[in-house]
Amino acid sequence: MSENFEQTVRTRQVFYIPGYDPIHPRRYRELYRKEGSEQARISDYQIGLKPKKTKGNYGWRVTSHIDGADVDTQVEVLVWSDIVRISMSNSILATYRQLVQTAWVYIASGALWRLMQLRKGPVIAALYPVGMLLLQLLVAIASGLLIYKAVTFLWGPPWFKGMAGALGVVVGWYVLKWFKKKDGKFFAYYLMHDYAFGAATRGAYPPELETRIDAFGDEIARALTSDVDEVLVVGHSSGAHLAVSILADLIRAGRVPRNGPALGFLTLGQVVPMVSFLRDAHRLRADLRYLSLRDELCWVDVTAPGDGCAFALCDPVAVSGVAPKGKRWPLVFSAAFTQSLSPARWRALRWRFFRLHFQYLCAFDMPKDYDYFQITAGPHSLSERYAGRPASRSRVVKPVNKFTSTAP
Repeated sequence: MSENFEQTVRTRQVFYIPGYDPIHPRRYRELYRKEGSEQARISDYQIGLKPKKTKGNYGWRVTSHIDGADVDTQVEVLVWSDIVRISMSNSILATYRQLVQTAWVYIASGALWRLMQLRKGPVIAALYPVGMLLLQLLVAIASGLLIYKAVTFLWGPPWFKGMAGALGVVVGWYVLKWFKKKDGKFFAYYLMHDYAFGAATRGAYPPELETRIDAFGDEIARALTSDVDEVLVVGHSSGAHLAVSILADLIRAGRVPRNGPALGFLTLGQVVPMVSFLRDAHRLRADLRYLSLRDELCWVDVTAPGDGCAFALCDPVAVSGVAPKGKRWPLVFSAAFTQSLSPARWRALRWRFFRLHFQYLCAFDMPKDYDYFQITAGPHSLSERYAGRPASRSRVVKPVNKFTSTAP
């Protein structure tokens, strides 16, 4: 990372694009407030949150004093949680139908096998809801049969078996309803809906998401004509590939002014291959290829092998099989959880898989060259911060995707 350069960012506009998340964006403000305060204490700088100045997208204002410099940052969350909630409104039976359809899309196309050649962690995470939902179904069936056997054993007349069977079905159904109600602990329905969202269109963006991508692009385009020093787009998890398409659209349309603010693009915990490896993800693959060549932005991709939900250190352009000659982006490196978190902290988080998937947005008690709060609120642009920073030597660049076409 480049050091000892003058402050070039005094004002910044950050657009955060969350992953597949149905929850109100205030959770991200509270996470930023809590973890930013903790990182400031550890790293000896100052950071504070204030109400957002302008109307429109949900967000907050950040004031910081880092490396002897004051910076004013506006953070906005580009929300698509309403689309997520609608996609999660399926009934129990519809979710099991999604299970079959999604499994078929990934297995029949060979995508599942190819994804396993990259990282087994996110594939296991994808298989978890399938296994958990099937286990819940078995428990429900076993509960129903147990009731049926108990009732027919105690009251044995043949005419009573039909009533006992109906009672067993009711009990089994209520067991399934109980599991669905408790999904905040099991995450089976949530993850099933997540993977089914992309699989339903075999990697193509549904119309409602294309409309939202256009709206997000308009918001970023307006910021690029403002007087801020840097516009930083952060895509986390599924938000990473949405951001790829948003920025590709903007650059193609000539909406990124050459003399405007510096444009930074930070992808965190990306799961791009889960979509780009599907048959009809032509648009995403084209956008990956296009963006990897552009000099209008700086694209940094940060993952960590400790995050079992992400395709850690997998170059999303290269592994998708669309890396062009002269490829520039992204710069891929690791947040190195095992080195940036103390041994005690790592032990506490090691098996909390969903919490680790959000660690990129949190404080590190032994930070190296990745600090989310210095990136989003510090006095240097993303391109300056990582100028000359080599990519991780262990990154994966082998193309393993079967579907590499960028046009239908």
